[in-house]
Amino acid sequence: MLFGRRAITSVTALAAAGALTLTACASNKETTAPTGSVSGTVTQDTSLAALLPADIKSSGKLIVGVNPPYTPNEYLDPSGKVIGFDVDLLDATAKVLGLTTSYRQADFDKIIPAITAGTYNMGMSSFTDTKEREKSVDFTDYFSAGILWASPSGKTVDPNNACGLSVAVQTTTVEDTDDVPGKSKACVAAGKKPIKKVQFTSQDDATNAAVLGKVDAMSADSPVTAYAIKQSSGKLQQAGDVFESAPYGWPVAKGSTLAQALQKALQKLIDDGTYDQICKKWGVQTGEIKTAGINGALS
Repeated sequence: MLFGRRAITSVTALAAAGALTLTACASNKETTAPTGSVSGTVTQDTSLAALLPADIKSSGKLIVGVNPPYTPNEYLDPSGKVIGFDVDLLDATAKVLGLTTSYRQADFDKIIPAITAGTYNMGMSSFTDTKEREKSVDFTDYFSAGILWASPSGKTVDPNNACGLSVAVQTTTVEDTDDVPGKSKACVAAGKKPIKKVQFTSQDDATNAAVLGKVDAMSADSPVTAYAIKQSSGKLQQAGDVFESAPYGWPVAKGSTLAQALQKALQKLIDDGTYDQICKKWGVQTGEIKTAGINGALS
C-alpha cells in the first residue's frame, strides 16, 4: 500500500536537485481561493460540547499545527493567511463545535510531536492516517486520498500502460519514489521501454510541465491532481482512476475526546451537504467520504 505525499516527506525536504526549468509558465499557481460557493449556514451543535476537552471548551479555540504549502489543501494567500480545502472544512467543523481556529505554521515532521507535547490541540496538513502514526496520536478521518494521474487534454494516457512515456512528479513524493518507478520496472520486465520520470522540486512546476505539454502525464496525490485539472482551464484531463487510496485524518492527542467531537461535527456537515459543497468548491469531490471515522488506517 502506498500513501500520499504527506506520509513520507515534509515541504522542507523538497530541496532535492533534478528539477527541470520550463521556458514558459502556465497559470496554474494559486494565490486566492477558487470561486466556488458554499450555501447555507453552519450552526453550532451545543449537544457536542460535552465531548470537548475542558481546556479547549473553556478557551473556545483550536490551536492547529499546519505546514503549507500543499495546494489545494493548505497554502498561503498573498496576505500570508492559510487557506485551502482543509482550512474550509476544519473551520466549518470547528464552528459546529462552537470553536474558532488558530493556525500555527510548523515543519511537517514536527506537528505530531508538538501535539503529543500539548503545544497544539491538533494537526491539519493532509496527514495520511497510518497504523504507525496511530501509535502516537488518534485521527479523525475526513477524506480519501490516493494517487491520480493527469495528461494534457486530448492525449489519452493509461497509468497502467504508460511504457515509454514521460511523467512529471514532485521529488521525494511516493509518486517519485514508488508509483512511477514501480510502473517503469514492470515495463522493463515486460520487455517494453521504461517510463521517463521527470522530477521537479515544486508540484506547481510538475503540473506546469503537463499543462504545457512538456511531459505526457503527471502523477500526484488525488486532491492535488483533481484541483490542478479544475484550475487548468481545460488544459488537463484525468488519466485513469484514483488508486492506492488511504484516509486523510486530523491528528489529535492519543485518547483525547477531541477526536470524537470532531468526528460527530464533521458527520453533521456530511449529512447536511456542507461537506460536499466544500469538496466541490475545491474540485476534490472524488475523495469524498460518507462516514467520518476514527483511526481508520489501512496499514
